[in-house]
Amino acid sequence: MRIADITLNAEERIPTTNKELDTVLGGGIVKGAVVLLGGEPGIGKSTLLLQVALKIRQKVLYVSGEESQSQIKMRAERLEELHSNCLILTETNTQKIFKTIEEIQPEILVIDSIQTLHTNAIEASPGSISQIRETSAELIKFAKETATPVLLIGHINKEGHIAGPKILEHMVDVVLQFEGDRNHTYRILRSQKNRFGSTAELGIYEMLSNGLREVANPSELLISKKDADLSGTAIASTLEGIRPLMIEIQALVSTAVYGTPQRTTTGYNLKRLHMILAVLEKRAGFKLGAKDVFLNVTGGIHVDDPAIDLAVVAAILSSNQDLPINPNVCFAAEVGLAGEIRPVSKIDQRIIEAEKLGYKTMVTSKYNKISSRETNIKILLVTKIEEAFATLFAE
Repeated sequence: MRIADITLNAEERIPTTNKELDTVLGGGIVKGAVVLLGGEPGIGKSTLLLQVALKIRQKVLYVSGEESQSQIKMRAERLEELHSNCLILTETNTQKIFKTIEEIQPEILVIDSIQTLHTNAIEASPGSISQIRETSAELIKFAKETATPVLLIGHINKEGHIAGPKILEHMVDVVLQFEGDRNHTYRILRSQKNRFGSTAELGIYEMLSNGLREVANPSELLISKKDADLSGTAIASTLEGIRPLMIEIQALVSTAVYGTPQRTTTGYNLKRLHMILAVLEKRAGFKLGAKDVFLNVTGGIHVDDPAIDLAVVAAILSSNQDLPINPNVCFAAEVGLAGEIRPVSKIDQRIIEAEKLGYKTMVTSKYNKISSRETNIKILLVTKIEEAFATLFAE
């Protein structure tokens, strides 16, 4: 069929009543879609899908191969959401699961987890590559033939990849990664593959005793509250998908005690830190070669956006000079190897977010194309690291 002759039909989506999940999925679950949710043990995968199953208006069959019905009931009571539309089945044999599906005709199917299922079609233990491939194929065939969305929970291995064959990720329509640090309450839902929407979106949750709470304004959570002005902290404007976030960068620069200086980062690329330190040494004349440098992005999130480079530089220089940066100043610029301050994408959105959160000044590159919109925030335009340093620590 010629591509010009193909008619487009708008995908029918089912809203999940969970705004963050809907955003990541691109507006809801598409009918007949197979969604795979992966993440570390105890991160909240089952909690998230049980919350969705209990709140959604459609009839949901929640199949658990890991927990008993009473355990799921206890979890549901903790979530304070008891809905008659959610049916619980504890079963691992796919033939028996499909028999139950024929009887009750659910509108959404949740499988917790794909690694516990087994089919009579092949002789292999549950969780083996052949069983995962076969059971997934059966569920995908069911989803496509009946236009019933299927949500699968997948375990991950010690490398952080979804356990089982890589073909599993190729077969499904959407792959979501639920990540976070057990020591922090924040959880991030990322889309690694989405046949029906963007993979740039991000959902942020807070893990509480009564389930996962959607975080509408994560910037306020990611910036620590403090009374005194402390050196070594700088606020950066970053983008996750189309969502601007204000995050806090903390740096500690101290004299190396053991001769060999240490470089340690949390939430930031270590190789990029080495590059920035080399630029500061070569282009700006700061002698950091004999000093320990520790860098931390607060809130337990990992940031790859190069726009936080200038904030990293500011935090390192602030700690090195022991001079605090004005708490009303934020940064959004990339640092090049020649020590130049480079422009970043979507600068207008970053400015709007900074203004919304009450920042008075933003330091960015002179080469950014900023719209002529009237703002109450002062924009400081710099071209080199030396200029940025002189502007920040002039007093």
